[in-house]
Amino acid sequence: MRPLPQWSTIAVAPPQQDVTASLRWNHQSADVTTDHTVASLKPLSIATSLDAGDTPTLEYTDSATGKVLGVLYLAKATSIAIEGACITVYHVSGSEHRCLPWPRRSWNQWLQNRVMRKSNTSHHALMDPDSVQQLMIAYLCPRPVILVSVDARGHRNMFPMDLIGPLQRSALFSLALRNTNVSEPVMRDACKVALSSMPASMKGTVYKLAEHHKQALDDWTALPFPTRPSQAFGIPAVAAALRIRELSIVHAHDMGSHTFFLGRMASDEDLTEGAQLHHTAGFHQAYRRQRNAAFEEV
Repeated sequence: MRPLPQWSTIAVAPPQQDVTASLRWNHQSADVTTDHTVASLKPLSIATSLDAGDTPTLEYTDSATGKVLGVLYLAKATSIAIEGACITVYHVSGSEHRCLPWPRRSWNQWLQNRVMRKSNTSHHALMDPDSVQQLMIAYLCPRPVILVSVDARGHRNMFPMDLIGPLQRSALFSLALRNTNVSEPVMRDACKVALSSMPASMKGTVYKLAEHHKQALDDWTALPFPTRPSQAFGIPAVAAALRIRELSIVHAHDMGSHTFFLGRMASDEDLTEGAQLHHTAGFHQAYRRQRNAAFEEV
């Protein structure tokens, strides 16, 4: 048997409502579906506006059935105080998922880990196989894909990200960007970006722009689609985007492999309805397919 794909690229109307995330600690719980995000890949870290003590668990539940799909076990690492808000960062210490029955679950993990040990691309070169398995559980909540636009004197760029998300209780929005990205120091200095929510139909174009994590744009006219200026900052964003938001960056925190940017929304334009490009775990899609509730794949 071959392993399941690690990731499924899917079309979901935002905001996704198929999976809820709950933080549990000391006989307490809180819905953090819109208040948690991946803050770094190495070490694998989760950030939230809640302080849930030293060792909480993060549960992902199928909204339709109430079935727990997976759990991350967390260990408190640090807190970030910024503009009256406090963000708590947890390292992932363990995990489990229930999307596949035993023994297929263990067999699929063994097969995937074997492939990862032979690979030196993408997350595989950065993370050990166990951490990638934990990351897949974090993707049980389908993660939206955006294009980030950076525009500063002498530097312009646009590249895809999915390590993003609102930290709702703090009114902050986060971006976890690999610190090798060519635009990372510019974002620290310019403190403003535009975020284009991408239609699922533009998957190929979005993935092509991944090359700009390493190489900045020569000119905005080199992009394969029309742009429009963002509302407040005038940064070129995707004209065909479902939504364009502008983020004023208020803090950048070094988190190992990634820089964890925190910001506040300066503008928010809902332009059109439609299915947005998302990523989820391959075993999650397999779970839903068995129940005739698979996400639309693109």
